[in-house]
Amino acid sequence: MAGKNLTLVTEFLLVAFTDCPERARPLFLLFLFIYVVTLSGNLGMIVLIRVDRRLHTPMYFLLSHLSLVDTCFSSVTVPQLLAVLLERGAALVYTRCAAQFFLFTLFGSADCYLLALMAYDRCVAVCRPLLYVTVMTQKTRWAFVGGAYGAGLFSATVRTVSTFTLSFCGTNEIDFMFCDLPPLLKMTCGDSYTQEVVIIVFAVFVIPACLVMILVSYLLIIVAIVKIPSAGGRAKTFSTCASHLTSVSLFFGTLIFMYLRGNSGRSSKEDRVVSVFYTAVIPMLNPFIYSLRNKEVKEAVRKILNRDRSSSSNLGKS
Repeated sequence: MAGKNLTLVTEFLLVAFTDCPERARPLFLLFLFIYVVTLSGNLGMIVLIRVDRRLHTPMYFLLSHLSLVDTCFSSVTVPQLLAVLLERGAALVYTRCAAQFFLFTLFGSADCYLLALMAYDRCVAVCRPLLYVTVMTQKTRWAFVGGAYGAGLFSATVRTVSTFTLSFCGTNEIDFMFCDLPPLLKMTCGDSYTQEVVIIVFAVFVIPACLVMILVSYLLIIVAIVKIPSAGGRAKTFSTCASHLTSVSLFFGTLIFMYLRGNSGRSSKEDRVVSVFYTAVIPMLNPFIYSLRNKEVKEAVRKILNRDRSSSSNLGKS
């Protein structure tokens, strides 16, 4: 270390977007709007599922937890991005960076597991409709959700310990919005082979394992749909999976692009765009994807709006 004249990093300075100060204010307003919409959409979805008894089904139970995880996932990163834009950079002590990385990994991993479990739920509903209620009992749902959070916690703990036992040296500037794995790995020095292998193994295990479960589930769904005699029946059955398939494509597509590709030719600007998409944009889009494409959700929203209008008209008459 001394021979290379390298200084160990004990504080990280996030400098994303500071190279274009004239864009800081418009970007701040844009991401503030995205964050407000994300919170409103996901928390609104949770409340809607809880108050409407027609949505007390296994699919919407899992969706409510997906909305909760998306809210937490976005809250770990977007406020930090807003601080970077507002203050034109933000300093994070070592422990705060590690805590942010841990929470980001926890909710990101839980998101992956919940999307995989939702694929299994759709598979049972389409392929074994008569056994659906028997298989997806309340006890099973809570076991699934608890397993998703537990696996996310385990993955986050291992990856955080492996990452932050590495030595970081040289410049402490990170051209990023939060403490994420790609920019941190670029700052490592010394022998980091063992830790990097553990990190990569967990990344390769979580994403492909969930993808295999999703692909197998949808393969079985397609086989079941093909056997339906009427075209209308096939379309109706597939429509119940369309929202989930859209969310899976967006989320896993960006994760694969970010984490399972080589480091050669990668730029910080490219990584920033991808990370903004899956940490800010996708959590904002998920409630709209499920509300716009699901008849039950639209009917529940319409019911609440009609109830509010009738209450307002009654108050006006009185």
